[in-house]
Amino acid sequence: MNFQEFKAKTVDEAVTAASVALGITSDELDYEVIEKGSSGFLGIGAKQAVIRARKKEEEAVEEVGTNGTTSEKKSSVSNAEIVKKTDEYLAKLFKAMDIETEVTIDFDEENNNMNINLEGSEMGILIGKRGQTLDALQYLISLFVNKESEAYVRVKLDTENYRARRKDTLENLAKNIAFKVKRSRRSVTLEPMNPYERRIIHSALQNDKYVATRSEGEEPYRKVVVYLKK
Repeated sequence: MNFQEFKAKTVDEAVTAASVALGITSDELDYEVIEKGSSGFLGIGAKQAVIRARKKEEEAVEEVGTNGTTSEKKSSVSNAEIVKKTDEYLAKLFKAMDIETEVTIDFDEENNNMNINLEGSEMGILIGKRGQTLDALQYLISLFVNKESEAYVRVKLDTENYRARRKDTLENLAKNIAFKVKRSRRSVTLEPMNPYERRIIHSALQNDKYVATRSEGEEPYRKVVVYLKK
């Protein structure tokens, strides 16, 4: 895999962005720092951190079949075992972060979904700015869970009903931006959003008679543009 360039305010944020974009954990990331970044003086002269990153090259674990062919080996694990391992993984994770968190895991076997809810006094830290930390944690947990499971498991991580509150906020934002576009007759480009949040914006305005939406840019900086229909 070729190196890709990622930018953020700090090197740590750039590493997180690379991990999310490449669908891997940070310890599976091969990266080099191009620019450490700086905050400047009173925001003047600030520079973004820049890294070049790719997935580490690893040899696949294989077993030889009776016909001489090779196949990737993956043990069968029950859903109950996956839930137990995930609970243990989260306990270690939050202990390392020094955050007291009560974890509730509900596995929907019919749809193969794992719903995880977190409770505690420091949930604002886990949510992060616009839910970025919560999204990064969800991605890491999803990677862990799907390394254990034979079938794909969709992981949803939530705390303090943040997902529903964020959905309401984005739907209201979409309506306000649509009104602005109609009034000014000029397109409006929103801040970068993850695919889930972009879908909320698209869905909120899909039946609007006067405006339309499209996504532009590359992950993790992809944005929604709201524009007037011709």
